[in-house]
Amino acid sequence: MRDITIDLIRQCGYKENIYLRPFVYTSALQLSPRFHDGPTQLAIYILQLNDYLDTKRGLKTMVSSWRRFDDAVIPTLSKVSGGYVNSALAKSEAVQNGFDEAIFLDSRGFVSEGSAENIFLVRDGKIITPGINSSLLEGITRRSVLQIAKDNGIEVIERDISRSELYIADEVFFSGTGVQIAWVSEIDHRKIGNSAIGPITQKIQNLFFNLVINKEEKYRHWLTPVY
Repeated sequence: MRDITIDLIRQCGYKENIYLRPFVYTSALQLSPRFHDGPTQLAIYILQLNDYLDTKRGLKTMVSSWRRFDDAVIPTLSKVSGGYVNSALAKSEAVQNGFDEAIFLDSRGFVSEGSAENIFLVRDGKIITPGINSSLLEGITRRSVLQIAKDNGIEVIERDISRSELYIADEVFFSGTGVQIAWVSEIDHRKIGNSAIGPITQKIQNLFFNLVINKEEKYRHWLTPVY
């Protein structure tokens, strides 16, 4: 799939920031919903990647009234197209109420993730993020953040996070392929920290922004040349 993707980018002639979305789907013309038989196909489409969310300012967010779907309903550790209905409901609710983004709780009432991003908070110099038992997508960018933090001596704790703990965090930020690294200034109209980007978020953001444009030699092996 890597070679197909590289060839597609070259054919399109893109030399700017882009977003790739691959789909594997069943292509059989059948009435009953099933995966166990029938052919599968791969589709990839490319979008120019403008700012998915504004990473230069703090995001105003709300805890959604919609809950993140449980792993017993749809597998949460993989990107499943049907799951985006859940994301769209939360995102639309947030935007229609004057916020930039939504934050999901899981079926147990603990923090899960954003509508299309993983979430992290900082307390006392440590990064805290929900564990994979919180119905979240185990994102590639999430793994990158965890590794960057480890490489820079920042302790990371994966555990359950209550809604109220979000309000008393020193810093809160999102990670994702589209959003990259974006910081949160408000949750449910409550200011986070001093409403400015925090030092740990700033450090993670700067390193990530540099590494994706090949300015961090240490992480060059994460990148795949296209041209």
